[in-house]
Amino acid sequence: MLPTTEEALTLQAEELLAKLGTSARGLDSDEVAQRLETFGYNRISERERTASVVRLLLTFRNPLVIILLIAGALSGLLGQIESAVIIFSIITVSVLLTFYQESKASRAAELLRERVATTASVMRDNNRKEIHLHEVVPGDIVSMTAGDVVPADCRLLTGRDLFVDQAAITGESYPAEKAADVLAEGKTASLSDWTNYLLMGTSVIGGTGTAVVVKTGAQTEFGKVAKRIAQRKPETEFERGLRRFGFLIMEVTSLLVIFVFFVLALKRGNVLESILFSVALAVGLTPELLPMIVTVNLAKGALAMSRKGVIVKRLSSIQNFGNMDVLCTDKTGTLTQNKVEMADHIGPFGDRNEKVFLYAFLNSHYETGLRSPLDDAILMHKGGEFAEPRHKEELFDAYRKVDEIPFDFTRKRVSVAVEESRSRRLLVTKGAPENILEVCATAETGGTAVEMTRSLRQKIDAEFEKLGGQGLRVLGVAYKPLSEKKEVYALADESDMVFVGFVTFTDPPKTTARSSIKAMKKAGIDLKIVTGDNEHVTRHVCEQLHFEIKGIVLGNEISEMHDDALAVVVERANIFARVTPAQKDRVISALRRNGHVVGFLGDGINDAPSMRISDVSISVNNAVDVAKESADIILLDKKLRVLHDGVLEGRKTFGNTMKYVLMAISSNFGNMFSAAGAALFLPFLPMLPIQVLLNNLLYDFSELAIPTDNVDEEYLESPKRLDVSYIRNFMVFFGPLSSIFDFLTFYVLIVAFDALHHETLFQTAWFVESLATQTLVIFAIRTRRSPFWKSRPGRLLIISSLIMVAFAILLPFTPIGELFQFTVPPAQFFMYLAVFIVAYLAMVEVMKRWFYRRYGHRIERFA
Repeated sequence: MLPTTEEALTLQAEELLAKLGTSARGLDSDEVAQRLETFGYNRISERERTASVVRLLLTFRNPLVIILLIAGALSGLLGQIESAVIIFSIITVSVLLTFYQESKASRAAELLRERVATTASVMRDNNRKEIHLHEVVPGDIVSMTAGDVVPADCRLLTGRDLFVDQAAITGESYPAEKAADVLAEGKTASLSDWTNYLLMGTSVIGGTGTAVVVKTGAQTEFGKVAKRIAQRKPETEFERGLRRFGFLIMEVTSLLVIFVFFVLALKRGNVLESILFSVALAVGLTPELLPMIVTVNLAKGALAMSRKGVIVKRLSSIQNFGNMDVLCTDKTGTLTQNKVEMADHIGPFGDRNEKVFLYAFLNSHYETGLRSPLDDAILMHKGGEFAEPRHKEELFDAYRKVDEIPFDFTRKRVSVAVEESRSRRLLVTKGAPENILEVCATAETGGTAVEMTRSLRQKIDAEFEKLGGQGLRVLGVAYKPLSEKKEVYALADESDMVFVGFVTFTDPPKTTARSSIKAMKKAGIDLKIVTGDNEHVTRHVCEQLHFEIKGIVLGNEISEMHDDALAVVVERANIFARVTPAQKDRVISALRRNGHVVGFLGDGINDAPSMRISDVSISVNNAVDVAKESADIILLDKKLRVLHDGVLEGRKTFGNTMKYVLMAISSNFGNMFSAAGAALFLPFLPMLPIQVLLNNLLYDFSELAIPTDNVDEEYLESPKRLDVSYIRNFMVFFGPLSSIFDFLTFYVLIVAFDALHHETLFQTAWFVESLATQTLVIFAIRTRRSPFWKSRPGRLLIISSLIMVAFAILLPFTPIGELFQFTVPPAQFFMYLAVFIVAYLAMVEVMKRWFYRRYGHRIERFA
């Protein structure tokens, strides 16, 4: 049985090796074979593969697709070939797009597998061997040097100057120092605290180390991430809304069609005619062009965003992008540059001190061990002024290296002995402030060395804590004049030193992050920072960005919370620090359960699972491949302000999609309700099945221009969502309003034109009236402004609508009209038609104001 992670971190090395049944000599071949049988090969999660055909069939589960399939099949069986071809073409495009997106889910896991090194150096049969990565087993003793990728989760046994870049897993800004020291129990809650543990997939950037493999494959932290990525992406808010909308259509269609069929069958006794008319109503009530409208809308939005440096990988994410009211973001690499820079060089009490920088530079320059990123930051500070040829020559003339006392993890400092101007010698030391101060007898302030009294030490410690509280990484710098000139200096010489001050480091925020945060707040989006880094660094970055901190919650606090408590906390706090990937998932899931549409912005491996469960996932172009593969949207130019532009584009896309949904559901419902009602009292069908299908087809064609329509500025000010109850209210309210004018048309046709005895005249006249009114009413419905002409519609929408109305009016006068059994209406009818159109639009305008006063809050509640 493998040790728990807690045991791996807290047991002494000998105890851990014994528990793993291994030793420094490594495993023998027989034991390796047995462990491969027991624990399997060192491969990360393999998702159980489903046959492509099965996955393709599963995409047909959408209720709207099911309705269209039934309607298309019946249309084909009953001879309506054109309608069947159109419906099945739309279904095919929609389903193939969905299938393509879902097929990419396993690609992220594949990239994780490719990221890990292909070989590892292990002890086998007391010999050092290079083996394939997948052959590594628990208990193997592995050796690592700079440039290696950690092959499994390992406990460090020995290490020298070992630095590991684990930002992609933990979100830490700085490379992590690793040492073989045992951790105290209760100090293991955060991944960033695991200083004696190496995580699979992280990179060794300096030093050497020997470690014992504790966990392999899917049991590793890396494997757990891969397993979550490989799972199917949860249903997003917009997809859930479409599914509910599909069920609404299914319910209404089923009730209306069944009612009409039985009434007609009982009244007329003609079952075939009843079936034909009922199927025509079903097709007429179904917004069959919705998948195409959505796709065209999204494609237009994606094209507009690409011109602004944003790549949309998953089209449906644009809708969610616009609906998003909470954006969770990792800090490292997204709000910050993920690049260590030296921030300042100060004396013991916070005053700027050039001597601190000079001594720190000498120490870093002359250090012969593998330099850490902090050394590189020192050498590049001020544009690397000492590294310029002119200054370098002056520096080397002034200071010559004599000897070096290397860094080790016990002392946590490095010292360099230099000779100044060929005369005086200095020992310059740099390292962890607490370890520097323990060898200092004095501190230099104002150019004078003052005795290191207890009160002075407390003041220096307070300054150190203040700097750490600002989120800065801090090193202490000290020196000592060397009275004795010798070739070799030892640890004993690190005593009675003069503390000169601190050098501080930061991961600077991106220059555009502040404006992006302001724009998001203005757009009604609540920003929450969810990071694996510590709370001090995170707080410092947020303060630099002028980000209002409402509350900070740590990962160990989240681990102790029940989901109900977390649901309350995620609303109040906006910084979550020291969190693991699993805890990030819990935060996002809690927000989604609270009813938010959640976006997640990240760039590391540790962010990929959170990207998968969010409504919309965003990454940047310099992110790791796994994060980019998991993302729905990728920012190409690293300027986070394009997020705001993308959100507005998403809201435009959503707004235009909703125009079609509301128009289709209300006008279709009104027309089909009118047809069903008329069928009850007329001695003939109010419209032939083929005329119903033609009416629906021409109306849909007029609405194809909706994706190009303009969207009112006030609509873009706050997030929206697809609310089925709002759509139902709209349908019930405006559908019957349309039917009122249909029934008025019936009355005029019967009284003024004796259409009760002229079947074709009745059908022709209602065909023209219904198509004209439901096409032109888009101009009133498309905007909440009143009167509607205050909102300028798109040019293509105007042209397509007018062309379709003109086509409907002229159709009875053409040979094509005869094919559909139309007749030429009398001239007086067109006078009534003009009056009805004006009256209908006026009535819609009046009722629209009342409707939005009563129900408008449902779509504004996320403002």
